[in-house]
Amino acid sequence: METRREEGQNVHEGDGGGPRLGAADIGGELGARATLVQFSSAFCQPCRATRRTLEQVADMVEGVAHVEVDAEAHLALVRALDITATPTVLVLDAAGRIVRRAAGQPRKADVIAALGAAV
Repeated sequence: METRREEGQNVHEGDGGGPRLGAADIGGELGARATLVQFSSAFCQPCRATRRTLEQVADMVEGVAHVEVDAEAHLALVRALDITATPTVLVLDAAGRIVRRAAGQPRKADVIAALGAAV
């Protein structure tokens, strides 16, 4: 497994070739089945609505966690993952591999469908 390091931040290359993130990378515990990682910024109105949607989905689906990352406070990770807009949502599988990625405010149905790739 290859690890890239940028300004103190690790992004691991997973077995499937895609990046893999751990709890230390995102500042929160991974879900047993999947994790919804939201990159936000302080004055982003769509980020607030996205937070509510992702929290609702995480509460509905057992083993799914929602972790919000302040993009401005984690610039090394933002750069390593090429996050260019907020909100950006990453769907991680149980091992922390990124299986889906979307920028903008998601619909609840789309988040639930994206979780299908992770669980």
